[in-house]
Amino acid sequence: MAMRQTPLTCSGHTRPVVDLAFSGITPFGYFLISACKDGKPMLRQGDTGDWIGTFLGHKGAVWGATLNMDATKAATAAADFTAKVWDSVSGDEVLSLAHKHIVKSVNFTQDSNHLLTAGNDKLLRIFDLSNTDAAPQEIAGHGAAIKKALWCNDDKQILSAADDKTVRLWDRTSMEEVKTLTFNTSVSSMEYMADGEILVITYGKTIAFYNALSLELIKIAEAPAPINSASLHPEKDFFVAGGEDFKLYKFDYSTQEELESYKGHFGPVHCVRFSPDGELYASGSEDGTLRLWQTAVGKTYGLWKCVLPEDLGADNSEQMYGTTPEIKA
Repeated sequence: MAMRQTPLTCSGHTRPVVDLAFSGITPFGYFLISACKDGKPMLRQGDTGDWIGTFLGHKGAVWGATLNMDATKAATAAADFTAKVWDSVSGDEVLSLAHKHIVKSVNFTQDSNHLLTAGNDKLLRIFDLSNTDAAPQEIAGHGAAIKKALWCNDDKQILSAADDKTVRLWDRTSMEEVKTLTFNTSVSSMEYMADGEILVITYGKTIAFYNALSLELIKIAEAPAPINSASLHPEKDFFVAGGEDFKLYKFDYSTQEELESYKGHFGPVHCVRFSPDGELYASGSEDGTLRLWQTAVGKTYGLWKCVLPEDLGADNSEQMYGTTPEIKA
């Protein structure tokens, strides 16, 4: 019997949610941070969506947010020309890093000692968080605002996507460009998977998968609507995508066949990411909410509990659920 997807809705933001990121799995579970145009990034328990706290300090829209692997540090990128580093346990601001324009992207190295930033001034910056007085290293080359910048290859290289319709791979040591991908339209999102060195890029209705080190194309999938973000499952069985038609799509990675689609948001989907255990994926939307979706609908996990008709009793099961079991959130 078919199960019905029941997303968990995480409210609290007052403007569009434009970026989100999960931590790694810690002794306390895993965590989720969201960037929002309301200027107030939020930290949540990853498997339930329960609100933990809000990072207060930015004076403009927050465009990017990330957590380090053990969820002890957070970083945010904002329209107030700063990137900020936070203690995600206490919620305190640790550092405010001044920029010359809107900052769009932040990303920690694996050891959390360096922060990569990028934004509308077309530059990549590497800040040494253990020596905050030192000027950041700067890498120039893009011809337009940079949307996303990510460490890859054990932090030896950097990937960047910009409005100049390119994705570029840079060497950290020489700070030279290694390779460039050029597209016929701006790239809307980019996700890097260290396990397998896979780069997921979305542009237009296309979801493309590349080898992150060689930038060789692996495969391409086409979605029914313009896509703003996509994420590959940790086990690489399938991927999810969301975009302008308010829907979340789930595809088989091997065949690129569409498996499911769900509509829950009341606005375009700006960002989607799988949790580190692959049990759920989170989406952020123009409607100001985050939603958590089950990867395997029908599994008891987090706040989801599988309720079957026979568990409800013969008297009211038909009346409440007909013959289709549901997931109660």
